[in-house]
Amino acid sequence: MRILAIDYGQKKVGVALATSQLAEPYKVIRFTSSKTLVKELGKIIEEEQIEKLIIGVSEGKIGEESKRFGEKLKIQFKLPLSFQDETLTTQEAQKLSFEAGIKRKKRKKLEDAFSAALILQAYLDSK
Repeated sequence: MRILAIDYGQKKVGVALATSQLAEPYKVIRFTSSKTLVKELGKIIEEEQIEKLIIGVSEGKIGEESKRFGEKLKIQFKLPLSFQDETLTTQEAQKLSFEAGIKRKKRKKLEDAFSAALILQAYLDSK
């Protein structure tokens, strides 16, 4: 199954992909409107033949916003949707990329994609 995970943020989202039991960072999408973001995600969903969406959710206001965004995508693309706790994934992504020796500039650029990969891997590991 081809699964796309999204680490939702108000200005950028991290995206990760799994075609097996291993999640991989895909890209970071910076956006100014949700319409632009949905269009960009639609391209990825089509190109990668995505069969399921995973949305990382945290607590509080941004968690509720993430859930609403996920439901919007579910309706728009008619795909199954699951939510996965994303607590501390950004800090874990920073730590792991530092330990892997990835240069600071690249780490900062792909941080949200690494977080999305951790969200997706947690989902895969729970199944």
